[in-house]
Amino acid sequence: MHVLSIPRRLFGWANTIFLSLVSLLCILPLLHVLAISFSSSAAATAGYVTLWPIDFTLSSYEYAFAKPEFIRSFLVSIQRVVLGAVVNMFLTIIVAYPLSKEVRQFRWRSVYAWFFVMTILFSGGLIPTFMVIKQLGLLDSMMALILPGAVPVFNVILLLNFIRSQPKELFEAAHVDGAGHWAVLWRVVVPLAKPALATLLLFSCVGHWNAWFDGLIYMNSPTGYPLQTYLQTVVINRDPSLMTTMEELKQLSQISDQTAKAAQIFLASFPILVLYPFLQKHFIQGITLGSVKE
Repeated sequence: MHVLSIPRRLFGWANTIFLSLVSLLCILPLLHVLAISFSSSAAATAGYVTLWPIDFTLSSYEYAFAKPEFIRSFLVSIQRVVLGAVVNMFLTIIVAYPLSKEVRQFRWRSVYAWFFVMTILFSGGLIPTFMVIKQLGLLDSMMALILPGAVPVFNVILLLNFIRSQPKELFEAAHVDGAGHWAVLWRVVVPLAKPALATLLLFSCVGHWNAWFDGLIYMNSPTGYPLQTYLQTVVINRDPSLMTTMEELKQLSQISDQTAKAAQIFLASFPILVLYPFLQKHFIQGITLGSVKE
């Protein structure tokens, strides 16, 4: 029977305590925000709320869900996440595969690789990007939110390194059997890369869901705002143009900035919190794959 030495056991205990504290640092703020969102305006403003709601109320959520603008912006965000993730994943796959080849197989690989890397180091800038979107006639359209970030270069780098870590014999055997590059890509590479693709899908969904600044720039009308942009405009800035009735103004006066912001944070986090458990297994595998080989 193998017995761990005292230093190893001490390290294990210290590591467990440290990771537990880090977990609490991640969980407790979310619980605090959730408690504030369900508390009354007076209790939140007085600072009485910790990890449990005081004077439980749904006023902040009722205000959000009662507005048709909120529902519309929520649907815009869902549409953006679905379309954006599909575009991101497709382009990531078809860009990463050829870049994963060696120079003798793809002569201009290094040129294209540096072309994509340069986009990480240098960007065109906000004003030139806006002018391009405007000249293409994409303002006030879903494509204005998707196309500027259609090729996530960081994801491409992660995927091409994953592909390069796979045994070359798999690809050679597929080519010997008569498979072309498209067949190898979709029948060999993609099935092997499912854990890595699940990780990149999570990155893409979180990125699209949390984005708000591009909606504020490229959408001239609030009807096209994604959820994050809408909440930033209504809750944080409190744009009066989006408050159309006296009932809404009265309801808004009954909630404080703290409860409204807390509700905003939780509503923005909830879809990701629901999605993550289904991708957690693949997320962990995607991180650890290739790190240790038997």
